[in-house]
Amino acid sequence: MQAKTIREQFIQFFEQKGHQQVAAAPIVNKDDPTLLFTNAGMNQFKDYFLGHKHAPHPRAVSAQPCLRVSGKHNDLEEVGADTYHHTMFEMLGNWSFGDYFKAEAIPWAWELLTAVYKLTPDRLYVTVYGGDKGDQLGVDQEAQRIWEQLIDKSHILLGSKKNNFWEMGDTGPCGPCSEVHVDIRSAAEREQVPGHTLVNRDHPRVVELWNLVFIQYNRLANGQLRALPAKHVDTGLGLERLAMVLQAKKSNYDTDLFTPLIQAISSISKHTYGQSTAIDMAIRVMADHVRAVTFAIADGQPPSNVKAGYVIRRILRRAVRYGYTYLGFEEPFMYRLVSVLVQQLQTAYAHLKSQQAYIEKLIREEEEAFLRTLATGLQRLEKLSQALPKESTVIDGSTAFELYDTHGFPIDLTVLIARERGLQVDAVGFAKALQVQRQRSRHAAAVEKGDWKKILDKPSSTFVGYDQLEANAHVVQYRMTKVQGQPRYQIVLDQTPFYPEGGGQVGDTGQLRLGKDILKVLDTRRENDLIVHEVAQLPSDLGVPLQASVDKAKRMHTASHHTATHLLHAALRQVLGLHVEQRGSLVNEKYLRFDFSHPAQLTHREIRAVEALVNEKIRANIALTEYRQMTLAEASAMGAMALFGEKYGERVRVVAFNPTFSVELCGGTHVPATGHLGFFKITASTAVAAGVRRMEAVVGAAAETLIHHQLALLQTLRGMLKQPKDLEKGIQQLLKDKASLGKQLAAYEAQQTQVVIDQLHGRFKKWNDVRYLITEVTLSNASALRQVAAALQQVTTEPGFIVITADIDQKPYIAVALTGDLENTWGRNACDIAQALAQPIQGGGGGKATLATAGGKLVQGLPRVLSLAEEMLRTTPQPV
Repeated sequence: MQAKTIREQFIQFFEQKGHQQVAAAPIVNKDDPTLLFTNAGMNQFKDYFLGHKHAPHPRAVSAQPCLRVSGKHNDLEEVGADTYHHTMFEMLGNWSFGDYFKAEAIPWAWELLTAVYKLTPDRLYVTVYGGDKGDQLGVDQEAQRIWEQLIDKSHILLGSKKNNFWEMGDTGPCGPCSEVHVDIRSAAEREQVPGHTLVNRDHPRVVELWNLVFIQYNRLANGQLRALPAKHVDTGLGLERLAMVLQAKKSNYDTDLFTPLIQAISSISKHTYGQSTAIDMAIRVMADHVRAVTFAIADGQPPSNVKAGYVIRRILRRAVRYGYTYLGFEEPFMYRLVSVLVQQLQTAYAHLKSQQAYIEKLIREEEEAFLRTLATGLQRLEKLSQALPKESTVIDGSTAFELYDTHGFPIDLTVLIARERGLQVDAVGFAKALQVQRQRSRHAAAVEKGDWKKILDKPSSTFVGYDQLEANAHVVQYRMTKVQGQPRYQIVLDQTPFYPEGGGQVGDTGQLRLGKDILKVLDTRRENDLIVHEVAQLPSDLGVPLQASVDKAKRMHTASHHTATHLLHAALRQVLGLHVEQRGSLVNEKYLRFDFSHPAQLTHREIRAVEALVNEKIRANIALTEYRQMTLAEASAMGAMALFGEKYGERVRVVAFNPTFSVELCGGTHVPATGHLGFFKITASTAVAAGVRRMEAVVGAAAETLIHHQLALLQTLRGMLKQPKDLEKGIQQLLKDKASLGKQLAAYEAQQTQVVIDQLHGRFKKWNDVRYLITEVTLSNASALRQVAAALQQVTTEPGFIVITADIDQKPYIAVALTGDLENTWGRNACDIAQALAQPIQGGGGGKATLATAGGKLVQGLPRVLSLAEEMLRTTPQPV
């Protein structure tokens, strides 16, 4: 049975049981601050379980791509090492929102597995929650009784809290669960070792298939459990593992979900899968990771240096590292696997096909960048190994951490390469440096959240900010938080005019009035489907009405920039072509930033054309046309553009400025007509990633301020150049004169440098068998100091020790040169010596084994540098 059929049969089975099929949520979780990624099928239903929002359907079924590479559920380092862990996997799930419970969920699961998928009952084992004293919960006897009617009692096992109490995170909806495990060992193996002894023991052939979660509680921040308003069912059946069982394979990677990718990797690399443990692991890593990265990018999260983007970059780099190390890939290769994956999954996930070219370009550029990083890291490691003293075989932990943190060079690759050179890495020192960084990062981003405290029994807040900027409201619930130790409060109102950050638009600020109390709203965010207002203090009386007022000026300027973003998007498509699609945006009261797909840098003429078209539409004063409760199908029929990576409900809002020019699905705020923008000016056009450009622009008052500033700057420049008739020619002449003077200065400095070299030629002295020169010189730049040291190296082929210092523009510099194989005789190279001599000037440096330089902060330390060099000469063992 192909994976495609398995997925379809699951959906059909539960549709026949009255479930509504629900589209998968984006793999990147944008509305829940507690999660970077969708790590379970229930994530998009979290508000239904908490009672914040009413579910439109009492029963649902879906196939949900999930990513478990961060937070509590992190399987990244296990991926590839075994045959059943994955970063991205498909979770088949059915849900009940206060409708049915254990009495229906358990028999249906059994029916699907045994009657539809035809699994042999005596190979199945089930677990039941065995209770936990800390949570004051006993054995789940209800589930146990139901299972006893379906399966032999010897196949029912009591499970621990770790295995049989499911929690999405540290807080949130949770409850006891029953897992279904399958034993796919041979008859002889089963006869020798009973299957029940291997359940939840990480045996590759006795694996968990399905988890039936009975959500009854909400885990509070203090660790306690609170009963939810209604009982729910949340199940998750791993498609990859089920495919392994139904296709009679020994590994998930042997199923048709992975074999096309594995065959492609084997073909490209010329390495056969199944013949080497290390090569097999590398191939599995690449096959798994290309799925995760492709889905993440298709859902709107490109690799980057922050948050979710950093995790995606880490996954991609892990795959590149394995390909580079074990399969010999020194050129980009992962991007070539995207087409194979798209061909497999385009029926179930059509958005992969529409984004294929963009995904391939982005992955290829990321690969190229990381391969350059690997090459640089290898060079640095080579220098480090050469610079180590003869008696040392250990690369210190701080150096390894610098390679990892600054240059992105993986620690395990550092260890591998060091081992090949007969060296070790100070793992303890690396771990300490990493821990310090993590503590620093946690402190910088430390946010403590308390539990929500309900004031009114209302399911959710209502946004009224499209039509009004003030509203009378009641506090529904609140909680206290701490940001880096500073107390903050989050308030949810029954209705609010405050727009929560989303769709690229920043959240509103303003105030909440309660009699004489005026509370400043510092920010407004969305948490799942709650609109959360952040304030520094609580109202004195939470039970009485208050007036919520948005900062009108900020809202107006922000709305103007949001409308301008829509006009810019439409103008780019008209000028450059329909391949232009939004890849990200930022809209605030000061400016707009818009990322879009386009393969090349925009020409000056194209930028002017885009700018002119937007201003033309502003002058036309096109009125806003808004449809707030349109079905997604109706919106698509009228040509509304949807943004990839966004999750849309059954009803959507459409914003149009002339139905033939700009029509988009959008939840943001806008001006009533384009004329309110006044004037549009592009301020920057840059590259972001492969095939992605970025434009920044301003409108209205911000544009007016920009023009005034630019005109004032031009007038200042005219004044500085004595009011030339032609400012451009005046600046060109100034640059020409500067270049001419620069050449003259360079010639003078070269002469000065040669004079210094000539003066120092005859000043060498001798200590035992070492010729040495330790002195201060006068030079105009640091590069000249290095030239002098390099020239003096040629004076002698005998063992020589040269240290020269200079005060250049009140900054101290040192150059160290060794000759005649002195670095091997002394057992220390020029880099080591320069680092040691730089201590009195509070500096550091580097270079080659025989020539190094250093700079510092403390000019007063230069005399001490010279005396230290003299001491070093006289105390270091001399050549024999």
